[in-house]
Amino acid sequence: MGRLDHKVAMITGAAGGMGKADALLLAREGAKVAISDVQEDKLQEVVAEINRSGGEAIGFRHDVTSETDWIRVVDETIDRFGQIDILVNNAGVSNATSFLDLTLEGWEKTMAINVNSVFLGQKYVIPHMIKSGGGSIINISSIAGLTGGSGTGPYTASKGAVRMLTKATAVDYAKHNIRANSVHPGYIETPMTTDLMKDERMTQWFLSQTPLPRLGKAEDIANAVLFLASDESSYITGVELPVDGGYYAK
Repeated sequence: MGRLDHKVAMITGAAGGMGKADALLLAREGAKVAISDVQEDKLQEVVAEINRSGGEAIGFRHDVTSETDWIRVVDETIDRFGQIDILVNNAGVSNATSFLDLTLEGWEKTMAINVNSVFLGQKYVIPHMIKSGGGSIINISSIAGLTGGSGTGPYTASKGAVRMLTKATAVDYAKHNIRANSVHPGYIETPMTTDLMKDERMTQWFLSQTPLPRLGKAEDIANAVLFLASDESSYITGVELPVDGGYYAK
């Protein structure tokens, strides 16, 4: 028996990295999963992997900044599975541009992908959670949402916004048995960080910032997401959970 039997999870940005790891683990624990990404070919490979393994998954090409796309994806998930119990807002983009070099267009793009997508996901999923008696929202932020970082102003601002939006959601919707928590990854090996990790000096710098002597893996994040998605965390809402090897403890 899985920890998420009889639950339906929606996960954005699930074609690779942390989102893929989330999808595979939640499906393995019994959830039916609706996953989305703009990388449709890679996304369908994840769908096929889950279905071959005995799980149940559907996939959608999904621009998370588009309100129209959100309405379509949520409606089609409800048509297929009848409910949404878990929402994992994982899709995001990095931006290491300094404020003085940043254009307004670049700022708005970062905010649209990292913050607007979370707002839209919650806006269109929460009504279905209310109808079904509750749910768990897990928003993927970053350690950059907990502490300032040099040269990452727009990214830090966006991830801080995700953190506080999550807290506001937790307070507003607890009366409907809807929990909202944020996960804050540290230095994680994912496709987004592949190029950085090719530089041995950069890898050593990451390690120097992390008390536990290794970089994180996507599966480390997925395990935290699973806990927050499951009934084991039924009295936890409005918290930020660092999964960072001790970075934020310093």
